[in-house]
Amino acid sequence: MSSPEPDRNRRARDAWRRALERTAPIAREPKRTLPLVIDRLATERGDASALIAPGTTLSYRALAAQTHRYSRWAVEQGLAVGDVVAVVLDSCTDYLPLWLGITRTGAVAALVNPQLTGELLGHALDRVDPRHVVTSATHADSLRSAAAALRRTPRLWVHEGSHPGLESLAPEIARQSDEPLAEREHALPTLATLALYIYTSGTSGPPKAARVSHYRLMQWSHWFAGLMDVSSADRMYNCLPLYHSVGGVIACGATLVGGGAVVLRPRFSASAFWADVVAERCTLFQYIGELCRYLVQQPEVGAEHGHALRLACGNGLRPEVWRPFQARFRIPWILEYYASTEGNFSLYNCDDEPGAVGRIPGFLAHRLPVALIRHDLASGEPKRGADGFCERCAPDEPGEAIAPIAASATRSGAFEGYADPEASRRKVLRDVFRAGDTWYRSGDLLSCDRRGYYYFVDRIGDSYRWKGENVSAAEVWAVLAQCRGVIDGAVYGIQIPDHDGQAGMAALVVTPGFDWRGFRRELEQRLPPYARPVFVRLIATVSATGTFRARSGELKREGIDESVSDPLYVFDGASQSYQPLDAARRAAIASGELRL
Repeated sequence: MSSPEPDRNRRARDAWRRALERTAPIAREPKRTLPLVIDRLATERGDASALIAPGTTLSYRALAAQTHRYSRWAVEQGLAVGDVVAVVLDSCTDYLPLWLGITRTGAVAALVNPQLTGELLGHALDRVDPRHVVTSATHADSLRSAAAALRRTPRLWVHEGSHPGLESLAPEIARQSDEPLAEREHALPTLATLALYIYTSGTSGPPKAARVSHYRLMQWSHWFAGLMDVSSADRMYNCLPLYHSVGGVIACGATLVGGGAVVLRPRFSASAFWADVVAERCTLFQYIGELCRYLVQQPEVGAEHGHALRLACGNGLRPEVWRPFQARFRIPWILEYYASTEGNFSLYNCDDEPGAVGRIPGFLAHRLPVALIRHDLASGEPKRGADGFCERCAPDEPGEAIAPIAASATRSGAFEGYADPEASRRKVLRDVFRAGDTWYRSGDLLSCDRRGYYYFVDRIGDSYRWKGENVSAAEVWAVLAQCRGVIDGAVYGIQIPDHDGQAGMAALVVTPGFDWRGFRRELEQRLPPYARPVFVRLIATVSATGTFRARSGELKREGIDESVSDPLYVFDGASQSYQPLDAARRAAIASGELRL
């Protein structure tokens, strides 16, 4: 259901214009940060709804008042600029005012995934060395256990109620004044001041704490408010986690600075989605591509025809899901974009071009000088020519997306890095096209067609080489996800002794009575021989990040190890079918009798 060409072009131009107009004044007021914007909105919008959750609604006035209480609590705790408060909470209406209040003082809020436990939780906390940690009673025991191993023991607070060994935060906040802090009471942070630590998804390793300044919070929220043309009539359906940049900053921030309301849901439910969207009169939906796939897989319900959504905004919507999602649910406009929390550039598809993650208009080419460079899959490094410099990709040729790093912290193109300096160093590429230049490495493979549309190919490390060919795990999974009987899964490459490259493996959640023959026929029709999975592992569920990305790292490490208890299958060339990976076939692989 793509828009007619003239209308589509006009809508895209208007979206770019609005985004530029909203963000142009930001750098001119170095002390105007998002908490101060919320104060202004509280005056303008008053008792209009700002945050809506089951059983609780915060007006703009109440949002600002609660933010002020948290600011005063932070000052009372003696928090200085750069001191860290870790937030380990599930989504709730207090989540946003908590970190807004902390950052208003110049302190930093670290937004930690509350589902982390044990070593992963300890690692996430230790990276940022918090003075205080705020959690809920649900996660208190995990937190106490993880905090015991930290280099510095923080003060631990339970957000609501009480819990042994933790201080109660609610009464401390309740006794604070809801008046805004005057600058004479506490200095204002500037746009260059660090505001948040937001963690990467950790699909293949421990999450890294990305640094996010007040400038970037302002840029993200106002830019997307412009792109989506948010007004006071809009209501955003947000079922994404608030500890992530998409759900916690873009969906919330863009809607609020535009004067709309955010409908918060603690989790996504494919079966209840449309009834909820209709009941809450939502006009906007912030998606992750997998959510759209889940919705398309659902049986038809009456509510899907009665919604008022005018726009779905997000990333990761694969082309094979885009058209059925848009057509079936009659979505007037899909705004797909490419970005990462730590990245210094983004791409935007304002044209409703199915499958594309963005296009850079000619009038913005100087501001978004993105380049795609050739990548050596074996070494994991960019290819360099005889002169020692990187090589640009030809049209439609996949390459790593990079962007030049700006010198100023309050300019587009700045790279703020991670809490870990070594992790930051690895994302900087030097001497790219000339001696001394520095570029940010996205770690993602993209391609760009002759029309200027960019397409996501894969994450570096997810792609693998087999039988002399480069294989994109993302593209293989896009095919597998459409196969009959496949519910969920992940694709990755694994090392097999005495075999060059990595053999493709798929971990799949399938329906009872899965049709292996039909599955094989579909693969033959849609994938070249080298891209078809050599091994299949049947699993009960896919471990995923809070943003629905499969955690393939552990699956990849386990490979076809004999300790794996899930059913394993290997493609047998003799029978042209998938067969159980039993002891005899393992021996045949080791001896070379079973050619993979």
